[in-house]
Amino acid sequence: MSVAQPAPGSVVVGVDGSKSSLKALRWAAFVASATGSTLVVASAYQPAPTFGLVGSGRRSAAERDPDAVSREALEALVHRVLGGPSPAGLECRVLRGNAAELLLDLSAHARMLVLGSRRHGRVRRLLPGSVSAACTEQATCRVLVVDGTTPPPPHHRA
Repeated sequence: MSVAQPAPGSVVVGVDGSKSSLKALRWAAFVASATGSTLVVASAYQPAPTFGLVGSGRRSAAERDPDAVSREALEALVHRVLGGPSPAGLECRVLRGNAAELLLDLSAHARMLVLGSRRHGRVRRLLPGSVSAACTEQATCRVLVVDGTTPPPPHHRA
């Protein structure tokens, strides 16, 4: 599985809509701004199997073009979280497939990969989520994992 590579030295962040991934987006934007790097915001999904079923011929917008709908939702989320105009060099990517594999591929030449940790419960708080665990073990760049206790980054606008 291969994805088009962003500019070398980019800051890549995986966003899934969870609170920790939104904090990760804020941190990634801070790091990208502080280092003059391109910010690549990525969201991955697994397409729903159709099992060869034929519908009534009426399909929702998401059924017609799930990538376009997902991209619009991702861009709206980025705008809501970061506020104001988009940072210079912002790229939003919607990817189909396994999130950990896609993020590892996308960040192969990145300055940093930033992820939220989606762990839940008292015992699980000691463990990273499956995507962040796989990425911290296999990434070829620095990885920052943001959890619910991570404070927000300082305000920084270049």
